[in-house]
Amino acid sequence: MKYYIATYGCQMNKADSEKIAFILEKAKCQSAPRPEGADLIVVNMCSVRQSAVDRIYGISQRIKEIKKRKPKIKTILTGCILEKDRLKMKNKFDQILSIPEINQIFSENPSSSHYLNLKTKLSSEFSAYVPIMTGCNNFCSYCVVPYTRGREYSRPATEIIKEIKELIRKKKYREIILLGQNVNSYHDPQGRNFPDLLQTIAELPGNFWINFLTSHPKDLSPQLIEVMATYDKICPYLHLALQSGDNDILRSMNRKYTIEKFEKIINQARKKIPQLNVSTDIIVGFPGESKKQFNNTKKAMQRIKFDMAYIAQFSPRPGTRAHQMIDNISPCQKKKRDKILNKILSQTALANNKKYVGQKIKALIVNNQEAKSFNFKKIKLLSPAPLGSFVDCEITTAQTWRLIGQPLNSTKDG
Repeated sequence: MKYYIATYGCQMNKADSEKIAFILEKAKCQSAPRPEGADLIVVNMCSVRQSAVDRIYGISQRIKEIKKRKPKIKTILTGCILEKDRLKMKNKFDQILSIPEINQIFSENPSSSHYLNLKTKLSSEFSAYVPIMTGCNNFCSYCVVPYTRGREYSRPATEIIKEIKELIRKKKYREIILLGQNVNSYHDPQGRNFPDLLQTIAELPGNFWINFLTSHPKDLSPQLIEVMATYDKICPYLHLALQSGDNDILRSMNRKYTIEKFEKIINQARKKIPQLNVSTDIIVGFPGESKKQFNNTKKAMQRIKFDMAYIAQFSPRPGTRAHQMIDNISPCQKKKRDKILNKILSQTALANNKKYVGQKIKALIVNNQEAKSFNFKKIKLLSPAPLGSFVDCEITTAQTWRLIGQPLNSTKDG
């Protein structure tokens, strides 16, 4: 049997697809490069935004055409699925499984252990996703994650450390990316918090980097900033979702922090970690967002000067509190606000990138033409270097969304 996995959504969805691939290959299945060549198609979806759900309708039409030629092909839908979407999709797929149920693909009596403990078929030979927790207890008024992923579950630190030791010692992985809907709220059964876990990983011997995604401002502690500043294996990169620069909108979003607290965290982190790269998430057009409130977000972006921001136009999701609010910001106005913030972002991103011109920075080669800097900047390479190697890269040019540089040396063994 040949399988094809289509993945939509965040890094957690990608990590889940790697677990699905392991299950399938353990059952002697082989990967197919295209859905047309598969006997089993697995679609791993995301319900966070309507646009992501719409893409599933698109691929379901493609699957329908494939089934006309291959009636026996089997299709499975999984991922972050709202109940409303599940009902709409039930006639488009042969089977629908929530992510915790993925070990049922070939077994009606699967292991009772949590799905995060399943092994993984890694898609990269040098960069590995390591989920440390899943779910969320925050119930932001616009977000479906607590309804699709459930409440927070943290893997025992002993299991995480064991997995990472194997990755860096036996398989020589260069980048470890810790994943969770909110890594800052990680607490294992022995009482270890996320900074404790991060410190333990950073103290492991080997030539590797550590990244983590994603963080919630209300749970980001001074201890975490201190650990990041202390250990040079931890990349100076922080993705911290602001969502709005207005306190009234933040309360309506149920974010449980203020813009003042957010800026204090960023200022403390930048003071401790001078090369810190900061990215964020912003929602424009949240129900009731006035022009004045939007301008507060605009001013916050101008003050904070993000390296990157993922700006989304509000999309009401069934089951959330925001879905019951009056979506009174027109699509035209949302688009206009999106454009204004992206213009600010392009200015601050370029200004931040210009600081690197003439510098030599450490980077990881991710393909023949691109590297990733130690603080998560994209670098276009002027000449090739070995895939998966660390390089010292001299930056010659700064562009809005990337740097351009010349690799000077490389090492695979440290």
